[in-house]
Amino acid sequence: MTEVQPQPYARHPGAWTATRYAHNGDVEVAFDRLKGSEGEPLLLIMGLATSRFWWPAGLCEAFADAGFAVARYDQRDAGQSTRMPDTATGNPFTALFAKRGDAYTSEDMTDDAIAVLDELGWERAHVFGHSMGGVIAQRIALRHPERVLSVISSAALPSDVSGLGVVRYLRFGLLAKLARTKFPEGREGDIEAGLAVARGVASPGYPFDEAAARAWIEAEADSGPRDQKAQSRQIGAQWHGPKLRELDKPTLVLHGEQDPILRERAGRATARAIAGARLVTFPRVGHDLPAALWLTIAREVRELAAHRGS
Repeated sequence: MTEVQPQPYARHPGAWTATRYAHNGDVEVAFDRLKGSEGEPLLLIMGLATSRFWWPAGLCEAFADAGFAVARYDQRDAGQSTRMPDTATGNPFTALFAKRGDAYTSEDMTDDAIAVLDELGWERAHVFGHSMGGVIAQRIALRHPERVLSVISSAALPSDVSGLGVVRYLRFGLLAKLARTKFPEGREGDIEAGLAVARGVASPGYPFDEAAARAWIEAEADSGPRDQKAQSRQIGAQWHGPKLRELDKPTLVLHGEQDPILRERAGRATARAIAGARLVTFPRVGHDLPAALWLTIAREVRELAAHRGS
């Protein structure tokens, strides 16, 4: 397939609605909608402790062009959503392997997404999650199947893997490097950390646009990439729900073949566990969503939506 290279980042800066908030108990969940997008509802969920502003605007516009109403939200402990109280565990690796969560459960995190759907007035939606957001997307469909039309899981683990079972899928080099790197306090440190993550996860087969990345990171500086306590709370949230094999929604699994965080086998295991899931892997792609693939990804999601009832 010939890939078409769209222009990077937003064609229409500021094309999102003002921030709104959904409520799940005492937790406020920040979200917005892409102005002018109409069609089947599509809810976007970004990864570990990272705000919704990390979704490439050009990809969101490609979804809108493909006939979707597009909304994105910040998970708890990320972006403009409620930051939870500190817990004893402040090391993400310790939280990942501890098999216990001190702050909240993964069920709580799925319920945050449902609160956003309720506030949007969407009875059901397609859910697209990237990285840890992909795990949450899988779990939303398992816990709230009546609210989900289809699942798109990108660069994610299988949702029922935990503890030491995660080791077979991880690449530790980049994670360890980022964990050791110290950044200044305040906004400048947030920007430096965001750029370090963006560079680290970038696809080796496509040019990394440093200036463009800096522009959108500076526009919405986010402490998530260096907030190890928030990362620990999110990654430590335990799942007590159904096994992944019980997911019965149309599912698309996307994975970069040169992902520096999760091995390709993570995507393959996810697709293998879900009956009828379609797996698409991308050569030369890392743990990001490069501009060269935006139209391809939008077409794949459109095709999934078109065939969900067939």
